[in-house]
Amino acid sequence: MRIGIPREADSGQTLVAGTPASVTKLIKLGYDVVVEQGAGEIADFPDHLYEEAGASIGSAEDVWSSDIVTALDRPAPDRLDAMHDDAVLIARLNVRLDDSIVPELHDRKLTGLSMDAVPRISRAQSMDVLSSMANVAGYRAVVEAAHAYGRVFTGQVTAAGKMPPAQIYVIGAGVAGLAAIGAANSMGAVVKATDVRPEVAEQIESMGAEFVALPTEQEKSSDGYAKALDADQEKVAQELYAEVAKNSDIVITTAQIPGRPAPLLLTEEAVLAMKPGSVIVDMAGGNCALTRPGEEFVTENGVTIIGYTDLAGRLPAQSSQLYGQNIVHLLTLMTPEKDGELAFDLEDDVVRGITLTKGEDVLWPPPPIQVSAAPAPKPAAEPTVIIEEKHGVSWVTIGLVVGALLALTVIMVSPPLMLTNYVVLAVAIVLGFYVIGNVTPTLHTPLMSFTNAISGIVVTGAIVQLATSTSLVSTVIAWFAILVASFNVIGGFAVTDRMLDMFKKD
Repeated sequence: MRIGIPREADSGQTLVAGTPASVTKLIKLGYDVVVEQGAGEIADFPDHLYEEAGASIGSAEDVWSSDIVTALDRPAPDRLDAMHDDAVLIARLNVRLDDSIVPELHDRKLTGLSMDAVPRISRAQSMDVLSSMANVAGYRAVVEAAHAYGRVFTGQVTAAGKMPPAQIYVIGAGVAGLAAIGAANSMGAVVKATDVRPEVAEQIESMGAEFVALPTEQEKSSDGYAKALDADQEKVAQELYAEVAKNSDIVITTAQIPGRPAPLLLTEEAVLAMKPGSVIVDMAGGNCALTRPGEEFVTENGVTIIGYTDLAGRLPAQSSQLYGQNIVHLLTLMTPEKDGELAFDLEDDVVRGITLTKGEDVLWPPPPIQVSAAPAPKPAAEPTVIIEEKHGVSWVTIGLVVGALLALTVIMVSPPLMLTNYVVLAVAIVLGFYVIGNVTPTLHTPLMSFTNAISGIVVTGAIVQLATSTSLVSTVIAWFAILVASFNVIGGFAVTDRMLDMFKKD
């Protein structure tokens, strides 16, 4: 099958749906790839790089007549008309907010896969376009805020006086929010963050920010996304946002609810209460009452509000790379034989979740998938029944007594010079037990390599003993020591080798 990568018709779109690196991987899956002339120029991917990767350069007609077309956003009707029956369109079709694309695809007998509908489950993370773009956008939001703020983020003490660090408040701790927290913290700012999902508090604190909890109790997320607040909760939350925002230098809002307009977080009164020179970056485009989507402006009280809707597009090379890689992961899943033929397994939650139409069939909306972002509650522990043994002696006790008697017998029949060695052996056993027992599991592999060296010393010592032994008993013990220590060395190296293979690239 042939994959077409078009040049985006929207003049404001800086991204491309495939990069030379992703094209190479698609070809390894068995596909032919054609790229529209000039498709990657804005993202710094000239045509010759695609040709070197193995793709051919063609016209728009060549691309849109392909078996599979990977685009950024919803194509214009004339583009859809250029696709043949049963062709596959892979793009961000924004079906949750506008499902009119479904009948358009169905009428043309096209198969539509919406990349922004990937279910939020662990194994689908590598295909999650929303997360990929949000990660870049969160970083870029901090860069835009720093430019508009016009001051250093980190606190400094100089001979002329000291400068306090910037106070940054992030509302919404999804992928974009966490990326913004990480970027702001790395630049030296003091960061606070709030999210309606209480279970993300640990994630916020792990990024170096202070979690500001809402005063109302929230339900835990069951699908990985934030839940909408009721009217009373929303009012209480807005009061909290306004209180923290008025003492902040920069406020970054990221709150979005799938399938619904962005919720209002900062009212007009909250903006007017902020300090002159403050900055608001409204990443969702509707979290602030005064936001002008796509614009940056300064309010009458001196607050800069940034409403750019193309933050990821302002880093086109890396955003295109991530988007292209998301598509590669999807097609890897759907091309199990690596033969260049797309396989639709509608029993797979990922494939079923993003498939809008397939030929004559309309498959949107998909059945719901429950995904809990919080750990599942542990089942109640079964009551432990303790049975007291009132008669007889346990086998453990018998074993300890027998072992102690054998050890005592060996010590009594041994020459006096051996007593010191027995003491050293006993101390070594006790110390070894406590030392190795406290080693973290991540160090077990290097610890095994270390014990291989010790076993090698045992083998060497046993060989020396064999060369000088005049007693049958010592000879047998030496042979036994060589056998056991050799097994330990060989097994240890085998396990270590398998462990190291996990870090080698295919």
